[in-house]
Amino acid sequence: MKKPKIEAEEQQPRKVIRADKAPTTGYSLVVDGHFKSHHDTVEAAEEAGMALKHKFPMLQVQVYDAATKTRSMVQWPVHA
Repeated sequence: MKKPKIEAEEQQPRKVIRADKAPTTGYSLVVDGHFKSHHDTVEAAEEAGMALKHKFPMLQVQVYDAATKTRSMVQWPVHA
């Protein structure tokens, strides 16, 4: 007796973000010259960058803005 095949639901195509190409929307972390995580807001990207910089202070961490195609360094806050 053959068992009926269970049909899997159709999967939606995943949104694949390639690390070797600059994103076209949002903000991304650039760590030592390589694109890493993607964020919807600049605040979220900077927060993730500061957390990474706190854990690994030797890394060069930048936030990439896809709209203006610019990068800004994540720096430790300067206390006066």
